[in-house]
Amino acid sequence: MHNEIVLAGFGGQGVLLIGKLLAYAGMKAGKEVTWMPAYGPEMRGGTCNCTVVISDQQIGAPVTKHPHGIIVLNLPSLDKFEDAVRPDGIIVVNTGLINRLPHRTDVVVVPVDCNDMALEAGTAKAANMVALGAYLGASRIVDVDLVKKALEDTFAARPKLIPINLVALGKGYEIGMAHAPAAAAR
Repeated sequence: MHNEIVLAGFGGQGVLLIGKLLAYAGMKAGKEVTWMPAYGPEMRGGTCNCTVVISDQQIGAPVTKHPHGIIVLNLPSLDKFEDAVRPDGIIVVNTGLINRLPHRTDVVVVPVDCNDMALEAGTAKAANMVALGAYLGASRIVDVDLVKKALEDTFAARPKLIPINLVALGKGYEIGMAHAPAAAAR
């Protein structure tokens, strides 16, 4: 197994955080992992993305030109990364901020209103967790319980945030499972 994922959005949306959670979960699963952030000098409100690679073998490079999947939280990210995704890849689209779906027909598209689902979970700030859950449900790249454990460890100093983020992750996971390709559902 070798999987390359790009997570992208505006600075302040928690893109780097969910990338770290995915990477930590991969480490907890005993996989080889890289996490490579990239962001503009603007920080909050500027563009932001990270690449996570999870593999059973040594990883040659922490970047990718053609990821197996992307999580996009805003329209500029969809515009930038959509065409790079490999055929049969997965694209999670935050329809709360993105007014179109991918034009590609050779990928699995997981449309999810991350913003509304995060509000249902208790805070708009958890939209990133909804998106991560959707990707996990569709891809099964790592066990969702490992991501939950990574989330609990990461938020240990702020325990009040854990339940809301776990609910948001779970809501996204359910949506992702409904869109999972047959190979991922096994």
